[in-house]
Amino acid sequence: MPKKRTKNLKFFTAFCMLFVFWIVLSGHYDLLHVSIGLVCAALVSYLSSDLLFRDTIAQGHVLVAFRFIRYIPWLLYQIFLANLHVVYLVFQPSKINPKFVHFKTNLKSDLSKVTLGNAITLTPGTITVNIKNDEFCVHVLSDKVALELLSGEMERRVEYVFRKSDNNKGLLTGEE
Repeated sequence: MPKKRTKNLKFFTAFCMLFVFWIVLSGHYDLLHVSIGLVCAALVSYLSSDLLFRDTIAQGHVLVAFRFIRYIPWLLYQIFLANLHVVYLVFQPSKINPKFVHFKTNLKSDLSKVTLGNAITLTPGTITVNIKNDEFCVHVLSDKVALELLSGEMERRVEYVFRKSDNNKGLLTGEE
């Protein structure tokens, strides 16, 4: 595939991902906010699409974008459930048991690790404190939250978004 076309596809994929994320998180659909979202998504995509998609086959970008867009509703649902759990903890303070949880991840790329760390932090009741090599340190509010985190469901979902496709080795991992 020609280099210019690949670069345009990287830009377009990053732009779509960022703009959809902006729309979902902003909650404002008037002309001003949508315009700001378009400009910001275009600017960030222009400046960083090569950082987001390093040395990958262009078809892989579409696959990752599609998987990421499918991942967002699941993440929003998890955020909703975590909010309900935090409300429960407010009314049952005896169930609050704050602690640090450490776990190793199988994720290889920095992008997938950052995505997991941000997803954990976006979920109320958890904060990613540190990511060092393959080990995460997360502060949790209760034993229930720690067990859910250690179940690995969120990690598996992130891994699916960035995993290698059948035809593309090293998709977003920098591996060959």
